[in-house]
Amino acid sequence: MNKEKIAILVDSGTDVPEELVEKYGIYVIPLQIIYKDRVYTDKVDITPEEVYERLPQEIPSTSLPDGETITKIFEKIKEDGYEKVLAITISSGLSGTYNIVRLISEEFTSLETFVLDTKNIGIGSGLQVIEAAKMLERSSSWEELKLQTTKNVEKATVYFNVATLEYLQKGGRIGLVASILGNALKLNPIISCNEQGVYYTVAKARGRKKSLEKAFNLIKEFIGTHKKVVLAVAHGQAEEEARSFYQKLKDNFPQAEEIYFGTISPALVVHTGPGLLGIGIQLLDD
Repeated sequence: MNKEKIAILVDSGTDVPEELVEKYGIYVIPLQIIYKDRVYTDKVDITPEEVYERLPQEIPSTSLPDGETITKIFEKIKEDGYEKVLAITISSGLSGTYNIVRLISEEFTSLETFVLDTKNIGIGSGLQVIEAAKMLERSSSWEELKLQTTKNVEKATVYFNVATLEYLQKGGRIGLVASILGNALKLNPIISCNEQGVYYTVAKARGRKKSLEKAFNLIKEFIGTHKKVVLAVAHGQAEEEARSFYQKLKDNFPQAEEIYFGTISPALVVHTGPGLLGIGIQLLDD
């Protein structure tokens, strides 16, 4: 067991698979999904499928939980006997979670908190969380944790293949994607987060098949000669494609220590719409 009492706190947009949240005892700040008639809590009382079913009628909005909810989570961490908190959030360029967690953590003087901006989203952030949890399991010290997780930020990325840009546009999350694509919405873009953690188009291809091929080439390029790597496939209503992509990664990257598979969170569904395929990569060696 780790001598230092360190808790890991994340927001639900990091898409850490549920079984790993439980295995490592990770605390989760749930994002909110807001419909005209009620507010849902991400992954708690709404599923990705329910969001998809309702998209033709209504595209909800998402937001951070209120300060009180986050404060209560910090109180719980303290009650549970922790002294330090490693908080890992999705990109500050895409969400206000990073800032609000930082502000609230400052009120808890009895807890030493380090807030990591992953400059990423979804499983691109999630892989950084999983690595931190594994380090904690190996009894890494607080200083090592802070140092290594900071280094891992630039060694992680995510490639999203979206079926349509409609939802990113409606949600105002389009970042640097729209300006490049202009009206050519027939193009299937591959979207990632840049160094500032803002969405941008990495590549475009005509049609889904070509787009997925291009995504595979980008993954290959990012991995390069790295010997230690962890991968993840996350999808939104694209299970069949996601399964075959998973197999392709398995066949081509035997050095991958792990390839996770799961669905994206309801909160991300809101911004991407159906037919999303996301690939997360975390390089583990220098």
